[in-house]
Amino acid sequence: MVYKSINVILFGETGVGKSSVVNLIAGRPVAEVSLDVEGCTMHSKEYKFDVGSMRISIWDTSGLEEPEMGVHGYIPAVEKAWLLIKQLREAGGVDLLLFCIRGNRITMTTQSNYRLFYEVLCGQQVPIALVITHLEREVDMEDWWDRNNKSIEKYGIKCAGHACVTGIPDTRGQEGKYGRSRKAVHDLLMQHDGTGKYMMPEGDWIARLIKGLKLLTGDKAGIPKGKALEKALIKRCRLDPNNVQGIMGTITEDS
Repeated sequence: MVYKSINVILFGETGVGKSSVVNLIAGRPVAEVSLDVEGCTMHSKEYKFDVGSMRISIWDTSGLEEPEMGVHGYIPAVEKAWLLIKQLREAGGVDLLLFCIRGNRITMTTQSNYRLFYEVLCGQQVPIALVITHLEREVDMEDWWDRNNKSIEKYGIKCAGHACVTGIPDTRGQEGKYGRSRKAVHDLLMQHDGTGKYMMPEGDWIARLIKGLKLLTGDKAGIPKGKALEKALIKRCRLDPNNVQGIMGTITEDS
């Protein structure tokens, strides 16, 4: 019997193992193909499954791959982000951000992804937890956190919890690293009861996203502006022309 449900955005760079984390949580291979092959910022895929008494909906989402995304990725990113937010609104909002990072060094791209999802998309209103992957070589996976949490803080990355994991199954059951990894992620999820869902506001949200992407990717020559941006929002994002006028006005005022 399901007693509560939570909506989760799982995000991170290429190669961090987001699909493995989905399978780890589910306890079976539900994410068969990695989103990494899509190569498109903000592309997402939804998975639904039950864990104990909890119904979990996870949007496995591709984050920024490079600090400078360029003209060809800019509008598609806005379009796919808008689609993701519409889906989350229809689902009742978002409860938790799971930020998947590889257990080596923190990079500027890591920091940019944190800011995009936590600050820009969710307005710092949604708790964020870290899932640190590829720790199978650690004798005790939690040792990684003890050594690196101060470095994470120096990058301005705050979190409401963490799980140190491996996505490689083993034969030791709950006593093995894979079993302990699954429990660690489940414990993170169980901290959220599904009553604090955040609904992204429709009004100025697109303007906030556009300004945020410009800030994080670099306002390079060739990124649509003015009428070109207005046309792209109407055609690609299928926004109402009257709403686009208001968005363009907000962008212009804050420029």
